[in-house]
Amino acid sequence: MIERYTLAEMKEVWSEETKLRTWLDVELAVADALAREGRIPRAAAATIRKRARASASRVRAIEDVIKHDMLAFVEAVGENLGATSRYFHMGVTSSDILDTALALVLRRASRLVVRELAAVRHSVGRLARKHRRTLVVGRTHGVHAEPTTLGLKFAVWYNLLGRAIERLELAAAEVEVGKISGAVGNYSHLSPRIEDLALRSLGLKAERPATQVVQRDRHAAYVAALAVAASVLEQIALEVRHLQRTEVAEMEEPFERGQKGSSAMPHKRNPITLERVCGLARLARTNALAAVENVALWHERDISHSSVERVILPDTTILVHYMARNLKRVLDGLVIDAAKMARNLDLTAGRIYSQRLMLALAEAGWGRRRAYEKVQRLAEAARRTQRHLRDVALEDRAVEKLLGVRTITDIFDPSYYGRYTDQILRQAGILPGAGVGSKNRRKRR
Repeated sequence: MIERYTLAEMKEVWSEETKLRTWLDVELAVADALAREGRIPRAAAATIRKRARASASRVRAIEDVIKHDMLAFVEAVGENLGATSRYFHMGVTSSDILDTALALVLRRASRLVVRELAAVRHSVGRLARKHRRTLVVGRTHGVHAEPTTLGLKFAVWYNLLGRAIERLELAAAEVEVGKISGAVGNYSHLSPRIEDLALRSLGLKAERPATQVVQRDRHAAYVAALAVAASVLEQIALEVRHLQRTEVAEMEEPFERGQKGSSAMPHKRNPITLERVCGLARLARTNALAAVENVALWHERDISHSSVERVILPDTTILVHYMARNLKRVLDGLVIDAAKMARNLDLTAGRIYSQRLMLALAEAGWGRRRAYEKVQRLAEAARRTQRHLRDVALEDRAVEKLLGVRTITDIFDPSYYGRYTDQILRQAGILPGAGVGSKNRRKRR
């Protein structure tokens, strides 16, 4: 499924051809820096830039013999350089090229993931504006609590996604780091100046100080940010899954023409896309654990992290990209049943308004404990007799005398619970107008 889905851009980012081309970009930057500093002839750098190339098939053929991917690459390129090959890969170690090229690849992958997350956020913002006054029962512990609005529910998702994007952008900036400092990071055969020139031309910062590798706490934080983004997508998907349950039936993921839900039961319309999003989030979180395990390496470097990263870095970026694309498709076609939401608001026959009734009694002169215990008894009586809490309250002489019929009736108006939704959406930057953090959020969009 993932292989069939993967967009051309993300697939190309992690292709073998891109890997070799990016290695070559780093080598060319080093050769240019060496020439600028007079370490190699400028003509040699020009020849390297003009003639350096290596096909994936040739690199694989050499690697099959020598069992070293970077050396295979260097030899394959050298075959096209003639005598100038002595200036290629000069003074650097494999990890100088590998880690610096990885930073370039991760920068491209991160931008694609952020773009998809931003697209999901845009869809959520549209839903929040459209349904800001749509009433729905709020649930805590899975149990009906008090009325709320879809606008507020979507606003929470909107801010979750905003933080996920910001967190990922910060973590991505941490891995946009390279190093051209040699076998143990001490510049024994090059100089910090050459590193500066090479990395600046690539748009990267330098890891200083470094060992033979860029330190893997950076990559652990990056994969962790991806895992948190995956968990945010899962939170949204899980909520819609709950609301699609037959007993709830307030939302439903789109069901396309010709789609089948079950091999055995023709009536089924299952939330399969949402379930896929939730399942893949588990993989992203597992990869984050592996990334944390990669932080501790022997001395100046071992390669225990390398095999792990060849799996978790492409997989996690592809996973989150895929999850976001799937979730956006669901949100853009989301079926929302406002009428069923209204019916569900009445499932408890008014008991969800118990706090407002209690507060009205307390504000009218009763102590909070007395008010709480009275409303709890009324709610239990309403539950037991299957009557509306409003009617039970109106029949209670003490409550009716203290509050009056009109006040008691008004207490059971669900629109009361959405009176601040527009303000919340403005504060979230979803609706126009000044709000906390709205300026920065608009800038990110």
